Amino acid sequence: MAVFTPVTASQLEDWLQNYDLGDVVEFRGIQSGIENSNFFLTTTHGQYVLTIFEKLTAEQLPFYLDLMRHLASHRVPVPDPMPRRDGSLFAELNGKPATIVTKLEGAPELAPTPAHCIEVGQMLARLHLAGRDFGQHQHNLRSLAWWQENVPAILPFLADSQRTLIEDELAHQSAFFGSADYASLPEGPCHCDLFRDNVLFSHTADHARLGGFFDFYFAGVDKWLFDVAVCVNDWCIDLETGVLDRARVDAMLRAYQTVRPFTPAEERHWNDMLRAGAMRFWVSRLYDFHRPREAEMLKPHDPGHFERILRERVKAAAPSATR
Repeated sequence: MAVFTPVTASQLEDWLQNYDLGDVVEFRGIQSGIENSNFFLTTTHGQYVLTIFEKLTAEQLPFYLDLMRHLASHRVPVPDPMPRRDGSLFAELNGKPATIVTKLEGAPELAPTPAHCIEVGQMLARLHLAGRDFGQHQHNLRSLAWWQENVPAILPFLADSQRTLIEDELAHQSAFFGSADYASLPEGPCHCDLFRDNVLFSHTADHARLGGFFDFYFAGVDKWLFDVAVCVNDWCIDLETGVLDRARVDAMLRAYQTVRPFTPAEERHWNDMLRAGAMRFWVSRLYDFHRPREAEMLKPHDPGHFERILRERVKAAAPSATR
């Protein structure tokens, strides 16, 4: 069970004295999650999620929570942080920062169809546009500088072919990030981790209704195209091979561009950004696998999944590849 910091009924009752959320009806831990302790909280006022942050600090939290509140105020379906009586969005619980957010409806769709991809693509574009007037700035903390810092630490664990791939891709992305075209790409707050398990859907007999996006704790300011690429690399692929599913890719990209069309530079560098999205998660999974933190409590994800995806994207960029 992914609850690292337990909360007793009396601790919860005391902590809730600083909220106007009514009386507790139900409180239980959520088994999923690898970064934080999460609990479903039902009160006489509604349904919520209480999160205790196991790694993020009080200094880091305002960007994420304020961004979620900003997006919710712009009618983007995301968890809305509940203010305490003093107006703050979090406070210490059992020695760690904690917050309460609204609970979204639905469940993750782990076998998406083009119809699901349409819903996600349109809403991701709406999220990007809604973030344009968000006043805070924090860059994506898992972008190029993080790769450059951490790739040397994982090189000793890699086979020759893996070292060649990761070093070549790091050089390619360094050149891309340093280009004038990259600088011209539109940017703003991004989710940066919009995988299938971070989106909820409610289903009826003939329609899949998007419930919302959650888990914004890897969010940051980045190129919007990067956010789209991360999404496509998870939602629109064959999970065994990493090969893109053209029907789902077309559905998501067409839907996104009905809200925000790509610029010519974004169209030119679509494959470069797909490679960047794959690189980001291959590096982080390699690091978690080979250099786990001493207190790591859950099994890390398989790094080979994003190695396969990156190899597919590099192959697609080769001169002989079918365009």
